[in-house]
Amino acid sequence: MRKNKKYTIVLFFLFFCAFTVLAQDSTVTIDKKVVTLKEVIVRSNFDVASFIRRIQTDTTFYKAFRNLKVLGFISLNDVRMLDKNGELEAMLDSKTEQVVKNGCRSMNILQQTTHGDIYDRDSSWNYYTLELYAGLMFTQGTVCGETNIVKDVDRNLSDKKGIEKHKEQLKMLFFNPGRRIPGVPFIGNKVALFDDDVAKLYDFTIDMEPYLGKNSYVFKIKARSDLSRSERNDIVINEMTTWFDNNTMEIVGRKYDLSYDAGVYDFDVHMEVQLTKFGEYLVPKIIRYNGNWHVAFKKRERGVFTATLFDYKQ
Repeated sequence: MRKNKKYTIVLFFLFFCAFTVLAQDSTVTIDKKVVTLKEVIVRSNFDVASFIRRIQTDTTFYKAFRNLKVLGFISLNDVRMLDKNGELEAMLDSKTEQVVKNGCRSMNILQQTTHGDIYDRDSSWNYYTLELYAGLMFTQGTVCGETNIVKDVDRNLSDKKGIEKHKEQLKMLFFNPGRRIPGVPFIGNKVALFDDDVAKLYDFTIDMEPYLGKNSYVFKIKARSDLSRSERNDIVINEMTTWFDNNTMEIVGRKYDLSYDAGVYDFDVHMEVQLTKFGEYLVPKIIRYNGNWHVAFKKRERGVFTATLFDYKQ
């Protein structure tokens, strides 16, 4: 009896040790990228290589914003510009409706309240931040012939000059983080998180956690804490977290922090985007932005905005 009891204790001890080892976080190397797998991922036999490749080639997040060009929707717009003390300098609070008909889109202002110097004397936007917001969320007049195609979208930059080109580059940087952005001075490929020379500056982690009430896979990229000063100077995306529906593997949310100081311009931007489905379309549901940025010969802008989109229509 004592012998059997001894064996039982030994077996229990070995099982406990094995379980503890298996339950710990693990690391794998995928295409020269060291990825930490949290305990729940280790136990699930998750196909890490396929997941990483999917993220590297993903265009669906940017496409969700391009879908705004071909769908009707209602948007609640809360944009606040702040002074250096964090006090309200100007404000736009509105409810707008985008209407799509016969391949064209237009916008109706259903409600609007403004405060401060939102507009300049010729009724154009007095803030670059608002120009960017309006370029994404508002339709001026009637626009026809647009598509939501994202393939080879970089080529569209050749048709733009001056401020229009810069706005498009910034939108690509903010709404398609992790991919190369052509023509942005001093940044080059610093935002290409999956290129080997950039990826080595980051920690990659895969986990599972609740997001918006559903279990989701979460992929986090964060600048390494042990970087040298010169390496730190190459960081543009400080951290980016993406949540995926654990059944469909579609993106349901993304949160990211961007900052960089190039001398002639600097920015410190924090954004969060929640996505939803409208039929076959992946579309934004909530966009939150908190940004502080400056361009040479322009005044520094500190803006906070929230866009809430709903009632999508084809």
